[in-house]
Amino acid sequence: MKNINRIAIVRLSALGDIVNSAVVLQFIKQKYPNVSIEWITEEVFSSLLINHPFIDKVHPLNLKKLKTEKSFSHLKETINYLKSLGSFDLVIDIQGLIKSSIVARIVSKNTHGFSKDSTREGLASLLYKTTSVIAYDENIVRRNCFVVSDGLGFKIDDEMILNKEVIFPHLKLKYKTKYNFSKDKKNIAIVIGASWESKKYTKEKVVELCDKLKENCFIVWGNEQEKNEAEYICKNSNYAQLTPKLSLSELVAFIGEMDLLIGNDTGPTHMAWGQNIPSITLFGPTNSRMIYETKKNLSLKSPSDVDLFKIDKNDFSIKEIKVDDILDYARRLLNV
Repeated sequence: MKNINRIAIVRLSALGDIVNSAVVLQFIKQKYPNVSIEWITEEVFSSLLINHPFIDKVHPLNLKKLKTEKSFSHLKETINYLKSLGSFDLVIDIQGLIKSSIVARIVSKNTHGFSKDSTREGLASLLYKTTSVIAYDENIVRRNCFVVSDGLGFKIDDEMILNKEVIFPHLKLKYKTKYNFSKDKKNIAIVIGASWESKKYTKEKVVELCDKLKENCFIVWGNEQEKNEAEYICKNSNYAQLTPKLSLSELVAFIGEMDLLIGNDTGPTHMAWGQNIPSITLFGPTNSRMIYETKKNLSLKSPSDVDLFKIDKNDFSIKEIKVDDILDYARRLLNV
């Protein structure tokens, strides 16, 4: 491997994927302590990466504006901005989509990504100079670590991942007194949202879970619909309380204060693993490929089968996960 001085990582979205990709930063720095790392991402997620100790520069893009407004001037502006970033020894596309590969290729000819058969949008591989071969159904964290380490000529093994440092060490919770943390009970975050309805555990079962836990349960919400559901849970359980509206960086810092997080297959749930906080992830139409399980990061899957190449968004089997099974996992992780 030639000298590596400046690299760029392309991971545009989404929240959970940013978490599962950013784990590579500490390993790159261990291997190449003097390398300059830059990150290209959607603007909405840039707050997580700005001021990260291992990232020298964050390049936020607003690609959604291109889709919604179909603005030629914004397209031209985005392309010119990407071209202006200068020379990189390597640009690594961790996302593996056509749009992310186009971004990577505009930045540099020195691109690396997944091979044609290693990603859902195989055409993306045509825009890479070099590629890595790994099964699409392999664990997402292992995939991300492999495509980066393979491109840079070193290895990231399971022991390194298991012993990782927190992924976002720069995000600390300010003004802790505004949160009703308990000194006597365990502080548990419950993430009730998800990208589609069938990934969500029912609010009625969340109420039952809070009542059986009998701990200090924070109900985490991200939009008005989720807030309404969170208010229902808090109204019907004496052990549940509503979290305030949190920015992405505040959310990461808040999760870092928890004794346990329980949630659906969604970004905030993945944050617990990222920040080395015990967690239980609930899966219905998706599966545990999306998380890296450890002794303190567990998952529960509904009985349904999952086809990764054709996810069934009408699979509501997550409601079949028993509250008592979640409770058993929670007690194990909390040692109560």
